[in-house]
Amino acid sequence: MSGHRAKLKICGRCDVTNMVTIGKVHIDNSKGMEYHTSKLDVDTSFLGEVIRMEITHRQITKIAREVNKFTVRTMKADGIGTAEFDFIHLVRHHPGITQAEVRNELRIDKGAAARRTANLEEKGYLVRKENPNDKRSQLLYATEKAERLKNSKAYLESVFYEWLLGGLPQDDSENFARILKILYEKSKKQSRAGFPDLLALLEGKERV
Repeated sequence: MSGHRAKLKICGRCDVTNMVTIGKVHIDNSKGMEYHTSKLDVDTSFLGEVIRMEITHRQITKIAREVNKFTVRTMKADGIGTAEFDFIHLVRHHPGITQAEVRNELRIDKGAAARRTANLEEKGYLVRKENPNDKRSQLLYATEKAERLKNSKAYLESVFYEWLLGGLPQDDSENFARILKILYEKSKKQSRAGFPDLLALLEGKERV
């Protein structure tokens, strides 16, 4: 490796559907060949095997991308963006939440929280009330208009997946759902643990 450690990640400057970066070397997944490199001496011989073994071709990610396109397009009819809906959804389920608590839950900065609160209040989806326990903060509540918002992100995603599986035989749909649940639980468990198995896998690939 000549002292350089290769790291597997999606390339930020290439076609993200086909490109992978190993250190500074970019590989075209669709062709299994080197696309462009820097002068770093990085061994990428293991990548071809990784690509061949990845039998899903990242199609789960690609389906999720199409779902997102559908939700964004549909929610525009209500004048709501996905970020704003996440804000409304949180307030609906936690009436009386403060902006500080919203910032912590959604991991956004103070300015973004203030702007979204003001925009959603102007659109009639939120109201602010004085906090009796802290005069410096305000409590957020969803309005009736927000409660009537049918085009929720979760609802639209459900519609998409129901349509997607609609043409499959029942047995295939049930088997797919069963396997998907297994994969979800496995990935969630790995995430909560800090991805130890995946990091070990990458570390092993780097030593090849």
